[in-house]
Amino acid sequence: MGNWLWCCSAGGSLSCRSNLYQTNLLRDGVRRYLQLPADQTVLILHAKVAQKSYGNEKRFFCPPPCVYLSGPGWKLKQDQIKARDLGEAGFRVCGYMGLDSMGSSLMETQKLSFEEQPDAKGFGCAKALYISDADKRKHFRLVLKLFFSNGQEIGTFHSKLIKVISKPSQKKQSLKNTDLCISSGSKVSLFNRLRSQTVSTRYLSVEGGAFIASARQWAAFTLHLADECCTRSEFPLREGYIRYGSVVQLVCTATGITLPPLIIRKVMKQYAMLDVDEPISQLHKCAFQFQGSDHMYLCLSTEKVIQFQASPCPKEANRELLNDGSCWTIIGTETVEYTFSESLACIHKPVSPVPLVTALQLTGGGDVAMLEVHGEYFHAHLKVWFGDVEAETMYRSPKSLVCVVPDVSAFGSDWRWLRYPIAVPLLLIRDDGLIYSSSFTFTYTPEQSFIPGQQVLSDVPQGSDKLLDSIHQEFTRTNFHLFMQS
Repeated sequence: MGNWLWCCSAGGSLSCRSNLYQTNLLRDGVRRYLQLPADQTVLILHAKVAQKSYGNEKRFFCPPPCVYLSGPGWKLKQDQIKARDLGEAGFRVCGYMGLDSMGSSLMETQKLSFEEQPDAKGFGCAKALYISDADKRKHFRLVLKLFFSNGQEIGTFHSKLIKVISKPSQKKQSLKNTDLCISSGSKVSLFNRLRSQTVSTRYLSVEGGAFIASARQWAAFTLHLADECCTRSEFPLREGYIRYGSVVQLVCTATGITLPPLIIRKVMKQYAMLDVDEPISQLHKCAFQFQGSDHMYLCLSTEKVIQFQASPCPKEANRELLNDGSCWTIIGTETVEYTFSESLACIHKPVSPVPLVTALQLTGGGDVAMLEVHGEYFHAHLKVWFGDVEAETMYRSPKSLVCVVPDVSAFGSDWRWLRYPIAVPLLLIRDDGLIYSSSFTFTYTPEQSFIPGQQVLSDVPQGSDKLLDSIHQEFTRTNFHLFMQS
């Protein structure tokens, strides 16, 4: 009875045993990865809109697209290349960035050189990219190609869609057309140009726990619409589009450092307009007045961020005169993050396309629960894993995978005794062992929730098959919940 699986042929038996060995080997590798993830992350930061260049002019994208390389997997990979006696120069990472309409010629792209920062992240910036009026598209993507300096290709990575505009809108914005409006909770960048000179551009950034005005690096800030009675320590967030005259909070997305509550003002010819309440638009000039202050505004002085006291206009009470350093340009930004790990295998193929998981949808329950994984860049060589357990996976489209949710018993018999929710990370693994982590976890929750003070069995009496079966049946009637990891 126990040998029926192997009755086809000797070759079939060997194949089954080999597959079982490979599966167990892969599962052991996934367990090691979960204990110590050796991830490699590629983070692309870019603006939501790009201003078109006309004729011979070159309006370089501002802020310039940036790339950050992080994670312990980069050093592990570089050590592997060094071990093959390729010399010190062989393992350096280099890249090329261009627009997705360009050909494969590297002459049409900008080369990126990555420098290591104090936090051990690699940083590269494409300062000379632009879109000409010969390109008639309304949207485009940036394409990043990464290589090791020995010529080995790492992969190709895409930005999010970027909207092309001819110039900043000077018309009063209407919420009927929200394409260029900025909503609460969205990410923005702020930059300043003294006397409108490109070479003097400085970006609001954070370094060493302090706000600075940087000429080389910019930061993305979450712009929250806050209540007018808010304080720095507590600010109730509100939804909606940001209007001039609103109280806002700027929070650095990388560090969480925040500025005090600010009132955002429209700037016209270096005057802060105190009575304008229209929606803010992309690439508008604006100023940030410290709430409750005596006409004090957020200002830069070379690399320092300071406060500047505006001068009231005696003839026009609705205006205040600013200096150059207090006038900022605001623009929405996007971030796309690709994470992968080569820790299970020595991979020579490119890691791309790197799948991105954006949402999960559960159907069914009990013994047959199906999970639909939504995202981008999916393909037929991917399997969904719940922690160290592989799920039966079906490929639907580049944006959809469907898998069977494993029973909780697949994680081991010990799990049956747990009386509280169990969360496992959701992974995608390519058929050659390349791991793609996600920000999602899957939680198994018993129907009968744990009650504080309820005794939990720590020792299982011998001969307790009946008790074991009842607990197992309780878990196969599991309710499932999904949540994003913070």
